[in-house]
Amino acid sequence: MTPVYELAETLLSVQGVNLALGGKTILRDVSFDIKDIKRPDMQQGQVVGLLGPSGIGKTQLFRIISGLNEPDSGSVCVGVEQKPVARGDVGVVAQNYPLFQHRTVLSNLVIAGRKDGDANEQRAQSLLEQFGLTEHAAKFPAQLSGGQRQRAAIAQQFMCSEHFLLMDEPFSGLDYVALKKVAAFIQDIATHDDLATIILVTHDVAAALAVCDTILLLGRDRDENGDVVPGARIQESYNLIDAGLAWHDEIENSPQFFATLNAIRTRFATL
Repeated sequence: MTPVYELAETLLSVQGVNLALGGKTILRDVSFDIKDIKRPDMQQGQVVGLLGPSGIGKTQLFRIISGLNEPDSGSVCVGVEQKPVARGDVGVVAQNYPLFQHRTVLSNLVIAGRKDGDANEQRAQSLLEQFGLTEHAAKFPAQLSGGQRQRAAIAQQFMCSEHFLLMDEPFSGLDYVALKKVAAFIQDIATHDDLATIILVTHDVAAALAVCDTILLLGRDRDENGDVVPGARIQESYNLIDAGLAWHDEIENSPQFFATLNAIRTRFATL
């Protein structure tokens, strides 16, 4: 049964993004929107998976969406007000969960904040509680487990970007149990704020399918002869809500999950 929901304002818009490096076209007319998902009587943020083969340009698009790099042309706008993205507007969590090793967990959050004085520490304390890290506030990153470091890194990024988060390969190298915990944590983050917008850049189709409400496939076109056209763009968009695959526990055991997984993997191979 498809959950009841509606799409409201655009929260993140990527329009006509083009990029070439060293004379080679990397991205070509990349365009997509992420809209605010509204569900009756509950908070629901957005979790979008950005998938594509290695070397297709995901990292470059990642950096452009985050405001770290600029495209040759095109735009990225964020928020209900749709302002051009600037560095710091979108939080970035890299694979190694970088934190300042010489600072405590609390201090890592406080120095990342954009508010003044006590307001920064109050928000940091609130995020530590939300992410189950209050008892670890005085610890240093080296004293944390991998899962705790990931949560601390995410909390740190929400200090500077209240709603937007980009995660680079969050499932890389995880065993099944750890992967399930990370997926559950990402879904939990998305229910704390209607405007929470999380973009996962990953190769793991099954993990993305289990946690996302939308999947975007980045790949290259082919001409009439079957030859690759330089420059990647969005080739497919999968609405997992309408497919009945979003917001369900143990959805990985359903026939629809396996059918969609096979369809995406088949399409993935052509990118």
